[in-house]
Amino acid sequence: MTLIDLTETFGFRATWNPELILLTALIGLAYFSLTGPLRRTFPDAKPATLIQKLSFSAGLLLFYFGMGSPLNVAGHFLFSAHMLQQSILYLVMPLLLLSGTPAWLMRSLFEPRGLKQVLRVASHPIPAVLLFNALFSFYHMPVILDMAMNNLALHNLIHLLLLVAAILMWLPVIAPIPEIHRLSELQKLAYIFANGVLITPACALIIFSESALYGTYVNGPSMLCAPFFSAPIDKSMFAVPLLPLDDQRLGGIIMKLVQELTYGSVLAYVFTAWYRKEKDQPDDQLIPQ
Repeated sequence: MTLIDLTETFGFRATWNPELILLTALIGLAYFSLTGPLRRTFPDAKPATLIQKLSFSAGLLLFYFGMGSPLNVAGHFLFSAHMLQQSILYLVMPLLLLSGTPAWLMRSLFEPRGLKQVLRVASHPIPAVLLFNALFSFYHMPVILDMAMNNLALHNLIHLLLLVAAILMWLPVIAPIPEIHRLSELQKLAYIFANGVLITPACALIIFSESALYGTYVNGPSMLCAPFFSAPIDKSMFAVPLLPLDDQRLGGIIMKLVQELTYGSVLAYVFTAWYRKEKDQPDDQLIPQ
C-alpha cells in the first residue's frame, strides 16, 4: 500500500497528523528563537554550533516521523513497522535532541531548584537504565501492547512515559548539563553495555518465539490510535504482506540491529573521547602520587 493509498484509506489527519506537524514546528521555532535572537536574554549564553542545530533538527524530524507520519499507521498492522518506530523514538531521537541542546539552554529550562533536583535524581544512572528497560519490556508484553494499540489514552500515555524514560536513560551519557555528568568514560562504556544486555531478553523473546505473540498483528487492530486521533478500523482495509510470525521476528531483528548500531556508535564516540583525553593529559598526571 502506497502513501497515497494510506491517505485515501485512513484520511489525511490519521495518516499525516497535522496537529503533530504544528507541534513539531512550534518546538523548532522555540529552539531557533531561543538559540538565536532571544539568546541574549540568558546569562552566559553562547551561540549554538551548526552541528548542534543540525542534530536538534534531525531529532525533531525523527520525532515527527516516528509519531505522526504514515509509519505510525503502518505500525498498527505490521509489527516490524512498530519496532522501527520504537527504535527511532527511543534509541536514536533522544540522542540527537540532547546533542543539539546547548548546556545553557537546558540549565535555564531547569533553573528552578525543585526541577533541578528532580532531574538530578531521575537521571541517576541506575534508576534511569532500569526504568527505561523495564518500561520497554513491560510495553511489549502481549496483553499490554494489544490493549495500547486499541486505546488512544493508554497508547499516548505509554509513548509519553517511554519518551521521558529514554531521555533520562541517555542523560548520563550525553548530558548537555555538566552538573549531571556523574559518569567517567569507563563508567559510560559499562553503562551502555548494561543497556544492551537489559534490552536483549525482550528482543530475544520476540525473535525466537515459536508462535505469534500479539493478537493485534494476527487478527488486526480494531482502532487506529494517532497522537491526537482515534478511529475504528475495518480490518479488511489493510493487506499485510507478511505472515504474523515472520513479521514479529523481523520486528525483533530490526529493534536489535538498530540498538546495536546506536549503542555501538555511542561506545565508539565515548571511547574516542576517553582516548583523546588520556592522550592529552600531561605525563606527570599519569604517574600515581
